[in-house]
Amino acid sequence: MTTMSATNKPMQAPRVFNQSRYRKRQWRNQIGLGFAIFAMGFGLFWLGWILWTLISHGITGLIEMPIFTQDTPPPMSAGGLKNAIVGSIMISGAGLFIGAPIGLLAGIYLAEFSANSRLAKVIRFLNDILLSAPSIVIGLFVYALMVKNASFSGWAGAVALALIVIPVVVRTTENMLLLIPNALREAAFALGTPKWKLVLQVTMKAARAGLLTGILLAFARITGETAPLLFTALNNQYFSLDMGQAMGNLPNTIYQFAMSPYYNWHALAWSAALLITLSVLVLNLLARYIGTKDLH
Repeated sequence: MTTMSATNKPMQAPRVFNQSRYRKRQWRNQIGLGFAIFAMGFGLFWLGWILWTLISHGITGLIEMPIFTQDTPPPMSAGGLKNAIVGSIMISGAGLFIGAPIGLLAGIYLAEFSANSRLAKVIRFLNDILLSAPSIVIGLFVYALMVKNASFSGWAGAVALALIVIPVVVRTTENMLLLIPNALREAAFALGTPKWKLVLQVTMKAARAGLLTGILLAFARITGETAPLLFTALNNQYFSLDMGQAMGNLPNTIYQFAMSPYYNWHALAWSAALLITLSVLVLNLLARYIGTKDLH
């Protein structure tokens, strides 16, 4: 029933508490929460299993073998992973050095100079395609571009990894810069700051933690890429610092040694897989720490 207020407006009668409806909502909430916990536990179970398998198989090679002081050995001989570790650092570092500046410049252009133009929409569309492209396709593209008529080289591998870095850095750079309040830009313009100085000393400085986080995540992404290097840098059993020739690297060493029938190669493959996993874990934790520190 309804009543009339002093202003002659009808007022709704208070709803009666429905115990059965409340219990039904509680049951639905408990069921949804149970499914969420089960999904989380299911994912953590497989993650824990993978990490335990890597540690249990890879720690033996790290302890018993000279991983950091000797090159990859021939079958049934003692050796380490020095050439593959140094090659991976050089190729991945060169790929980041090539791809990160391009991604930063493109992200700055999209966020600060041409946010809604037709060219910006085309760049975003192409960046999304490159971001979702399989890494093996990128490797084949660089193979046809740099290897087919020349030779396998570390530079070809670096270019392939740079093509993976670019879309990640573009996306994170644009998103981080768009989070900067426009009031900060307006205040800088009111003081007579030119556009280039505004970008370099205001918006980029305010978003530096987010930009660095995106770069670290991109570096973590390319650390364990195998397919692009399989078609570009290939592998090298011997230590080499010449980026113009085929270079040893951890992903291809894992692929080659894990497929072999030799026990010592299997142990080295597990150790290499553990090293890559630990490096990716450290980079992700560092990126999260930098992002969290900036928020506080």
